[in-house]
Amino acid sequence: MRNWQEMNALTLAYLGDAVYELWARTHMLELGYEKVKELHKQSVSYVRASTQAVILRALLPELNEVEQQVVLRGRNAKGGHPKNVDVVTYRHATAFESLVGFWHLNQQNARMQWAFDQVDGIILGESVKESKVRGERETKLCEWNLFSIPLIQKK
Repeated sequence: MRNWQEMNALTLAYLGDAVYELWARTHMLELGYEKVKELHKQSVSYVRASTQAVILRALLPELNEVEQQVVLRGRNAKGGHPKNVDVVTYRHATAFESLVGFWHLNQQNARMQWAFDQVDGIILGESVKESKVRGERETKLCEWNLFSIPLIQKK
């Protein structure tokens, strides 16, 4: 597989979108949602562009230099955007998805799990540091493990 730096940022975002969506759906089950309509409604609230942009802004100060480069590439990637979202919000969401795709491709599972562990707190309006403290007080229902799924190697 090519180095992440050789890949189009939108390709990283494409992968990151799928990884984050699967995490969000699994997370809704962990939170106890069982009815499909409610699962869908709650999942959409996590994966919408505006929420992803808020998550990225909260995580940004905690990102290392390489992760910040990935975010910049994702944000600056040329592509269209839906009519129901402004271009800045959509670009920030794309940057977040690129970051998730980067973590997944580079098997930085602990880093990705750290970010996903912050999401509930960020959505509730907490800072990453406040979210970390809250997370330490709560018991996780289960450890989500998409990360153990092997990457398919290009032939």
